Amino acid sequence: MTPDIGAPGDGITRREFVAATGTTGVVAAAGCTTTTRPSVDEQGGSRAGMQSSLPTTSPPEVVDVNKRGGSVTLRTVNAAHDVHPGEAMGGPVQLPVVWAWQADDGDPSVPGPILRVEEGTEFEITLDNTDVEMPHTFHVHGLQTTWENDGVPTSTGITVGAGETHTYQFTANTPGTHIYHCHYQTPRHIEMGMYGTLRVDPKGYEPADKEYFMTFKEWDSRLSRQLAGGDATYDITNRQPDVFTINGKSAPRTLHPEDGSPVIVDKGDTVRIHWTNAGFRAHPMHTHNHRFRVVERDGSPVPEAAQYARDTQNVGPAERYTIEFEANADPGIYLMHCHKVDHVTNGSTYPGGMLSGIVYRDAMDTDIFSQLMEYAGYEG
Repeated sequence: MTPDIGAPGDGITRREFVAATGTTGVVAAAGCTTTTRPSVDEQGGSRAGMQSSLPTTSPPEVVDVNKRGGSVTLRTVNAAHDVHPGEAMGGPVQLPVVWAWQADDGDPSVPGPILRVEEGTEFEITLDNTDVEMPHTFHVHGLQTTWENDGVPTSTGITVGAGETHTYQFTANTPGTHIYHCHYQTPRHIEMGMYGTLRVDPKGYEPADKEYFMTFKEWDSRLSRQLAGGDATYDITNRQPDVFTINGKSAPRTLHPEDGSPVIVDKGDTVRIHWTNAGFRAHPMHTHNHRFRVVERDGSPVPEAAQYARDTQNVGPAERYTIEFEANADPGIYLMHCHKVDHVTNGSTYPGGMLSGIVYRDAMDTDIFSQLMEYAGYEG
C-alpha cells in the first residue's frame, strides 16, 4: 500500500502529517493567484460539459506483485484527469479525457500503477480491454522477454482488441527501474496517458530511509481536448506541449500531500528517488540545496567509482535514473524541478508545471508551508 502522504513510496501517515503541521494548521485553497491566459480547460471547453460521466483519476499506487501471487490485471479505463484543479498559479489545468490503467480493483491512474516485483519472480500481467473501444498492448523496457510477450503488435502479431483480454508472461530478470507503456499507435497512446513504472528490486535489496517514485511527462493537451469533443485539432507533426507534469500533476498540485508528490524527509534520512521520463522531450531535473548521486541508470547499477555529487541530471525520453542524497540541509522546503524553465509553467503563469519539492517534516508547522498547501488546494 502507498502511504497516505507524499510521493508514491515511503511517505508518512495522515496522523503523522497532522502532528507535523502543529498549531499553524492547513486550510482550504484560497485561489490567491490567477492565470494570464485561458487555462487548458477553458481553451477546450468545460470538462463537465464534455465528459461528465467519466471517472476521475487517482494518484498512482504502488502494487506489490509478489504479494498478489505474481499476477496483476491492468484494466484500461477512460477517465478525466485533473492536472491542477485549483485556480492558484494559472489553474485550473485539466485533461478532459485520458486513457488510464487500474490494477485489479484499484483506482485508475495516470501514470499507471507502479508495479514492484522481486528479482527472479515469474509474473503475469493481464491486459483487460473489456470496457473500452480501443486496442491496446503492454510493452515493458528493460526485461528480457520471449518474442510473443514484447507487446508490439506489428512485430508479434498480437493486439489486444476492444472487448478482449490477453495475459503477458514475464520473468523479473533485470533488476532496476523500468518503464512500461502501450505500443499500439505509440505516440498517440502515450500522449493519452498509457504509461507507468515497473520496479524490479534486486536480490538482497536494502531500501533507503525514504524511497519515492517520480515520472515526468509533457503533454500536448490538444489531443485530449479533441478526443473529448472540444474545439481542438491535434497534429503529431507539430506537437506543442503545454502541460508539464510530475506523476500526472502540475505545480502547485504537485505539493498536495495526498494528490501530489512532495518528497517528505526527516533530517539525516538517506533518500532514494526513482526518476522515469515517459515523455518525448528531455528534462534536466534539478534539486535545490541537495547534491545527489546517480546510483542506477536504465536498470544498471552505477559503480561507486563512477558516482559523483551533482544537483542536475538530464533525463531523456524513456530514461530511468535512481538518485540518492542525504537529507542534510537546514530543515526547510526546497524545490525540485525541470530546469527548462518554460516547463515550470501553467500556460504563461510561473511557477507551475514540472516542479515539486523536498519538504522536511520540521518545516510543516510554518506559515509558508500552510500557504503552499493553500496554493495546492489541500483541504485538511
